[in-house]
Amino acid sequence: MIAVVDYNAGNVRSVLCALERLGAKAELTCERDRILSADRVIFPGVGQAKSAMVELEKRNLMSTLKEVKRPFLGICLGMQLMNAFSEEGNVDLLSLFDNRVSLFPQTEGVKIPHVGWNSIDVESSPLFEGVGSGSYVYYVHSYYVPLSPNTIARTNYDGISFTASMGKDNFYGCQFHPEKSGEVGEKILKNFLTLEVE
Repeated sequence: MIAVVDYNAGNVRSVLCALERLGAKAELTCERDRILSADRVIFPGVGQAKSAMVELEKRNLMSTLKEVKRPFLGICLGMQLMNAFSEEGNVDLLSLFDNRVSLFPQTEGVKIPHVGWNSIDVESSPLFEGVGSGSYVYYVHSYYVPLSPNTIARTNYDGISFTASMGKDNFYGCQFHPEKSGEVGEKILKNFLTLEVE
């Protein structure tokens, strides 16, 4: 069973529908036991970082998510919340990764939010097996994670290279929306569903 984390964040329905199309059994839950006993955990989200962290604390999910030992995938806001700190509300996050989430610079010619299709450059990772550099994925975000040693895919937006995807141990994140990224996104989700954790 795949546990899709329920913390009152948007975009959950499209993730559940994408998993259903792949024939995967998924359950929307905020229950600690269900999350920790799941085969895989998906942490989706569209919204604001500070209010999301308040909701996670209210539901006692912060410690639960850190304890997950099975493959874990954060999507969009979910990926951002896996980091250490966000400029969006100046809030401490889950610190699964030691990165700061930053607002795209408000300079002439840079449109915020970054919305639409953009290409990714991928590194060797089981999450991107069969997905080549230059593949296009779909984004909707105003904040980004800078490049770091945990970056496994990157995107360039108006001269700014940022983390499109990151991975460490059993934890993975995608800033883009695989559930809205056509065949490429479907392949990434399929790869996640077959990931093995050592």
